[in-house]
Amino acid sequence: MQTKDVIHDLLIIKQILGISDSILAKELGVSRSTLNRWVTGESTASQSKVQSLYTYAYKRNVSINLIKSQLYQDDYSKKESKVIFHGSKYGIEGPIDLTKTNVKNDFRRGFYCGEKYSQAAMFVSSNSTPYVYILSFNQKNLKGVKFDVDTKWLIAIAYYRGRLEEYKNSDIIKQIVADVSSADYLIAPIADNKMFSIIDNFIDGDITDEACKHALSASDLGYQYVLLSQKAINSCKILSTCYLCDEEREKYHNSRIESMKEGNDKVKASRIQYRNIGKYIDELLKGGE
Repeated sequence: MQTKDVIHDLLIIKQILGISDSILAKELGVSRSTLNRWVTGESTASQSKVQSLYTYAYKRNVSINLIKSQLYQDDYSKKESKVIFHGSKYGIEGPIDLTKTNVKNDFRRGFYCGEKYSQAAMFVSSNSTPYVYILSFNQKNLKGVKFDVDTKWLIAIAYYRGRLEEYKNSDIIKQIVADVSSADYLIAPIADNKMFSIIDNFIDGDITDEACKHALSASDLGYQYVLLSQKAINSCKILSTCYLCDEEREKYHNSRIESMKEGNDKVKASRIQYRNIGKYIDELLKGGE
């Protein structure tokens, strides 16, 4: 956790709650002089004290991370750059390095961000020490590709997850690969665990593309930004770091579990409502070879 972000949040928490240094120091189990040294940068709060600070605020209905994210979004709403959010299970040390990103993600290697704080928080909620980074991203002079909730996106996710290797020479997949390979960044619906349970049914040939699209459209889909090139990374700047206390992490973890159940229920409903409407995946790709 960056010290400047802890100090910034500490001052906001004090202001919102209208408390003195003495009261906050007592609540955190430190001396007032120790608290002052944190603020001046003379010393750094331990991980346990950072946890105590954010827990103290969260239990008093101060959602400091949401507040910060909304303030940054308001601040950048009329600027060229867009505010996006990256969830990290271990934190970012040093410059963002594309070579260290996970090749098993939706579009393989890339730096993945969401357009909402809650998206990033849910993604890392199962980790014991999650971080969410608030970033600015300037798309000027970059080549972007956008996917919507449609058949092309479903096939792209299935292919990049390694499920459609037998169809790699189909016209549809060759075009998708060409578009993604030439892009600096992508904008696409987030395919989190809730979406995977739906998309997997489509990949396995259990539901049609229409059934899958309707099940996904009924969900609260958000969009993700996937930075693919170093040029895109250079256009991205970390504005602030958000620390999730255990209570906030549990809230988002429970939301994620509930959303997965909701996704499974929508698959069951879509099987009935859109039975025999649309095409199955083998029909789509065999026809494009």
